[in-house]
Amino acid sequence: MKNFITILTFSSILFFLACDDDTETVTVTETVNLTDTVTVIETVTDTVTEIETDTVTVTVTEGIEVLISGNIIADAIWSADSVYILGGRIAVISGVTLTIEAGTIIKGQYGTGANATALVVARGATLNAQGTSTSPIIFTAVADEIQPGEILSPNMPSDAGGLWGGVIILGNAPASLGDDASESNIEGIPTSDINGLYGGTDAADNSGTISYISIRHGGSNIGEGNEINGLTLGGVGSATSIEGVEVVANADDGIEWFGGTVNVSKVLIWNSNDDGLDTDQDWQGTCSDYVIVTPQGGSAFELDGPEGTAKVNGADGFHTFSNGVVYVGADADHVVDWDGATNAALVDLYIYGWGEYAGTAIESFGGDGAGVSSGWETTLNEGDTLATVLGADAAAITSEVAAGARTKGPAKSVFDTWTWAGLSGALTTIGL
Repeated sequence: MKNFITILTFSSILFFLACDDDTETVTVTETVNLTDTVTVIETVTDTVTEIETDTVTVTVTEGIEVLISGNIIADAIWSADSVYILGGRIAVISGVTLTIEAGTIIKGQYGTGANATALVVARGATLNAQGTSTSPIIFTAVADEIQPGEILSPNMPSDAGGLWGGVIILGNAPASLGDDASESNIEGIPTSDINGLYGGTDAADNSGTISYISIRHGGSNIGEGNEINGLTLGGVGSATSIEGVEVVANADDGIEWFGGTVNVSKVLIWNSNDDGLDTDQDWQGTCSDYVIVTPQGGSAFELDGPEGTAKVNGADGFHTFSNGVVYVGADADHVVDWDGATNAALVDLYIYGWGEYAGTAIESFGGDGAGVSSGWETTLNEGDTLATVLGADAAAITSEVAAGARTKGPAKSVFDTWTWAGLSGALTTIGL
C-alpha cells in the first residue's frame, strides 16, 4: 500500500478560563493543512486579559492505493478515499457483490493479450457502482495522475487509448449466438476463463446498478483486431440499471452489446477509435439520451443482427436508439453501418459536424425493417444535400436545420457536471 494523499484534519480545542468567580468556556476549531503530524498552539484572551495556552497534537489521516491482484471472491466495498489499481484481469465471481462508492477512482495497469487488464462482472455476480451527477466513478489507466476529488485528468490527453482494458458485464439473458448455442465466451477474454461466459434464458436477469461512471483510455489489444471495448455488455438482463456512462478514447468501441435486454441511458462516447455504439447477437433493449463525438475510423453506430436462427425475444423484437446526437468529425467511416439482418430503430437523432466527410453516410439503411426509424435532423455543409450525404432512404426521414436549431437529442446540461467532455469545455467547443 502506498500513501497518495494527505487529508485535512479538523481538531476542536476546549478551553476553561478562570475569570474572577466565573468560568468561561471557549471552543476553538482549527483547520490545519497537514503534511505530517503537527502541534497546534492556540492562545485565547478573555475580557479581563487572562491568557490560557493549550497544546494539541493532531492525527493525520492518509489515503492509500490498493492493488487488486486476484478475483473478487467475497462481497467487497471500494471506497472513495482510496485509489484501486487493477493488477490484471479481475473478475467479480458468481454470487459476489462489488459495491463502488461515488467518487471512487479505479486505475488499470497496462497489459496486452491474455494479460490485458479489465474488470469483469461474471454471470451471477453483481456490480453496484453508483456515482452521482457531481461525483462520478472513474475508471482510467495508471498513467493518469488523477486523484480522489478530481474529475478532470491533470495530465492525460483526451485521445490516448489502449492503455488498459475496460469494464465487462456479463449476464444470463438470451443472445442469438452462432449454431444457436445457449452461451458463449465474451470478446476480449480468453476462452479458458469461465468467468467470461455469458448468455442464458433469463431476460430479466439483474447484474446490478451502474450510474454516472466514466471509462477512459481503455481498449487493450488481446489479439489481432481484437480489442476490449470501453463497456462490454454480454447477455445483460433488463433488471440491470445503467444510467450515466461516459467512454473516452477507447481503442475499440465505446459500448458494445452482445444480446441481452438491458436498457441504457445518458451516454457520452468521445474519441472512440472504432465504433461509438455497437450491437450484436440481437440485443433487445433501448439506448436513450446519448451523444457520440468524433469516432476515429469506425462508425457512430455499428448495428449487427442475430448470429443464430433464434432471436432474443421472438421475431418481432428489436433494439432502439432514441433522442441522440452524433458529431461526425472528419475520420468516421459511416454514421451508421447497418447490417441487413439487424432489427433496429434510430429515433429522434441529430447529426452534424460533417467536416470533410465524403461518401454515403448510411450503409444498408433500415436493416430488415423490424424497427422503424424516424425524426432525424441534420446540419449540412454548404453545397451538400440530404440525398447525396445520407442516401435516399435516410434522407426521407431527415430534416435539415440551421446550426444551433436542433430539436433532437439531450441537452448539453445532462453531461456538464460529471463528464470529462462536459467539464473540459469540449462539448461547448463543438457547439452542442
